[in-house]
Amino acid sequence: MATLHHNPDGRAWIVAKGAPEQILDMCDRQRTENAETSPLHRQHWHDEAHQLAGQGLRVLAFAVKEVPASQTALNKGDVEGDLTLLGMVGLMDPPRPEAIAAISECHRAGIRVKMITGDHAGTATAIGRQIGLQNPEEVLTGNDLDGMDDATLADVVLDTDIFARTSPEHKLRLVMALQSHGMTVAMTGDGVNDAPALKRADAGIAMGKKGSEAAKEAADLVLADDNFASIAAAVREGRTVYDNIKKVISWTLPTNAGEALPIMVALLFGMALPITPVQILWVNLITAVTLGIALAFEPAEQHTMHRPPRPRNEPLLTGAWAWQITLIAALFTLSVFGIYTYAIDIGYPVELARTMAMNTLVVLEIFNLFFIRNIYGTSLTWEAVRGTRVLWLSLLVVILSQLAITYLPPLQTVFETRAIPLKDGLIVLAIGAAMFIITETEKQLRLSLSNITRR
Repeated sequence: MATLHHNPDGRAWIVAKGAPEQILDMCDRQRTENAETSPLHRQHWHDEAHQLAGQGLRVLAFAVKEVPASQTALNKGDVEGDLTLLGMVGLMDPPRPEAIAAISECHRAGIRVKMITGDHAGTATAIGRQIGLQNPEEVLTGNDLDGMDDATLADVVLDTDIFARTSPEHKLRLVMALQSHGMTVAMTGDGVNDAPALKRADAGIAMGKKGSEAAKEAADLVLADDNFASIAAAVREGRTVYDNIKKVISWTLPTNAGEALPIMVALLFGMALPITPVQILWVNLITAVTLGIALAFEPAEQHTMHRPPRPRNEPLLTGAWAWQITLIAALFTLSVFGIYTYAIDIGYPVELARTMAMNTLVVLEIFNLFFIRNIYGTSLTWEAVRGTRVLWLSLLVVILSQLAITYLPPLQTVFETRAIPLKDGLIVLAIGAAMFIITETEKQLRLSLSNITRR
């Protein structure tokens, strides 16, 4: 930056500031302590700049040039040489503590954080160490990037985390180099010239406070508080939302299959229906609007930010997930037919046998809910069992509703139900607990095998 000033004494000056190496190239003299000038000691000032930058300071150099008082316009050629260096300033711009924690969280989540800055390489290295970048010792400057073709840049961009003295054009090249490896790239920017890189990135993030309107228009997201920690929080929230969608589907598909399969099997083999159609409708209604909705309010799992990013083309329904749905649906069907057959064999009327089968189905769905709530970890922890307020409110509604249609005479008439003896009610609960143990054991074995394969 350079400005033209006219003093009251009739003299005119050009004052320039900028990166030390740029300003030094424009100077041939330096100001001394007694306001005189002497030849420029270029290496001395380069060493001073490097020392300040090594402390993590942002370094600016200042220079002046006297021009004729008649000059009223400032041209680029006026500052290409013959300037007198005044000195340098080191500005402290420490990273926010929450940003340091957020970068560490991103690394645990499999997200590689890279810093692209216009600052001195020494400053960038010092800041990189402070914020915990994985490879702060290796730095590439804009001049280094200019000397590389796209293929060479694509090779070095993976292991380099700091890029100093870069221009917006360098940002665009770096985005394209990372994308050439099939990576999903998020890029932050605030200037007008950052717009191409923001547009090219998979997730362009503009600064809401100091960002230009052009950057905000080109970006996919606008960071309202200009805080990197908000990006990490958004990643965590996005993973939680995706997990909850997956949990709702994982709970809905096997439970619906478990509701339909007993009817289909009974009709296919000419057997008596273990559950009446109106009872199936009741179960589907009371559980779908309570238990299914409760999963949408699940908080993030404990190790949500310890998992690597899922592959970009990973299907929602994987082979392991399909197997889990099939297993749970089969257990539902066997349990419903098992309790119905047991009741008929000991001489219970068909209405009581169907009531026991219907309540078994509801109990299975409740236990399946606790199983599904933790798809990447164990469900046998106090945190998992404690659940959320929405979860327990939903369970209370389901339990009270089931007790009502099972034991209240007016509802018994509507749903063709009978009161279940205490002993048989405990059997129904035991069946639900047994299914939970089987599915939880299978999940832990599957996760263990997956971890071994990943290592």
